[in-house]
Amino acid sequence: MKVTVIGGGYVGLVTGACFSHLGNEVLIVEKVPEKVEQLRQGKSPIYEPGLDELLKEGIEKGTLLFTTDIKEGVDFSEVIFICVGTPSLPDGSADLSQVEEVARLTAKNMNSYKLLIEKSTVPVNTHQLVKKTVQRYLNRDVPFDVASNPEFLREGSAVYDFLNPDRIVVGVESERAREIMEELYRPLTEKGFPLLITDPATAELIKHASNSFLAMKISFINMVADLCEKTGADVELVAEGMGYDRRIGREFLNAGIGYGGSCFPKDVKAFIKIAEDVGLDFGLLKEVEKINSERITRFLEKVLNALWTLKDKKIAVWGLAFKPNTDDIREAPSLRIVPELLKKGAKVFAYDPQAVENFRRIFPPGEDLIYTGDKYEAVKSAEALLILTEWEEFAKADMEKVRELMELPVVIDGRNVFKPEKMRELGFEYYSIGRA
Repeated sequence: MKVTVIGGGYVGLVTGACFSHLGNEVLIVEKVPEKVEQLRQGKSPIYEPGLDELLKEGIEKGTLLFTTDIKEGVDFSEVIFICVGTPSLPDGSADLSQVEEVARLTAKNMNSYKLLIEKSTVPVNTHQLVKKTVQRYLNRDVPFDVASNPEFLREGSAVYDFLNPDRIVVGVESERAREIMEELYRPLTEKGFPLLITDPATAELIKHASNSFLAMKISFINMVADLCEKTGADVELVAEGMGYDRRIGREFLNAGIGYGGSCFPKDVKAFIKIAEDVGLDFGLLKEVEKINSERITRFLEKVLNALWTLKDKKIAVWGLAFKPNTDDIREAPSLRIVPELLKKGAKVFAYDPQAVENFRRIFPPGEDLIYTGDKYEAVKSAEALLILTEWEEFAKADMEKVRELMELPVVIDGRNVFKPEKMRELGFEYYSIGRA
């Protein structure tokens, strides 16, 4: 099948590369010429495990193409995925201007049946606005459908998630659209992955409800972690005990310095606004936001309690990305923590396996902020090590070597990467989240 993907960002690239891998001919439409040229060379502008290999495979087979011309994209296929950004506006609502633009330009260029599929995360009933926009700008009698097919991709494992989905959610309004979507996903459903067919509004709502629920689990376990610290309990064992309950599950019960990234913060805000727009007060999610925001304050208090003062102290930071296996720093805790360290007079030596370049665009290096190319280089003569991202590389680090390199053996672990007993045995003064 031929497939058009409009938007060459995170979701669009993974979607296009994976559909190409599944045997389709895919054309990705991206506005930025430099990005298109980079993609044509098989170079991904983002770090995502497995993506470079799929890009190379599709380009070599001739099943993955790139263009800046949306008309070419509309002409290429009757199946058009909308994978553009929907960032938050100041009031928490989603900015749908890029979605509107795709609907408008598609309508102006379509001469035959098209199925427009929302892949971007959008508020419930956005499909009605897409449909209305197409009708407004379509100056000829051409049939079309609008469907919802929300993505459930975790950064750092997006390729795996696409090819091994927990579920595929599709919202359609016609039998024709349903048949197209069933054919498109047949390579996955034949392997036993579940396909849930709903109406578009329900599919749109599933996405926001899912992400908001996961964010709630994270905030809940972080609240429990604070209680554990006050009472001498161990949040890791509490989470393990909770996780054995099949109604709860162990995933997303990792205490730390809060969630970040491009999805959870944005989607929680949007879900609150969606409820407000229909007269409902989603107080539960407001508290989820509040707890998450306070994680940074609590972590910085932990740093100050351990070090007393930060002025002129050398602080090593391991981890700038919001989570491991990605170079994404959007809403990352590091964006708030590093500036606070600098404001209090610390000299920060920062390392991340993938996210340094993105971080230094916002915070250029200087006398008090140095980026290192190696985790051990960052800890030389450091008076404390702060762990902000749970990269596997950090968990496997030679901590005896780290202890020898540091001026003071103080580790403040915002992601509970290490075991307290082991760190004490190695001679560290070790602080973690929700553990004695």
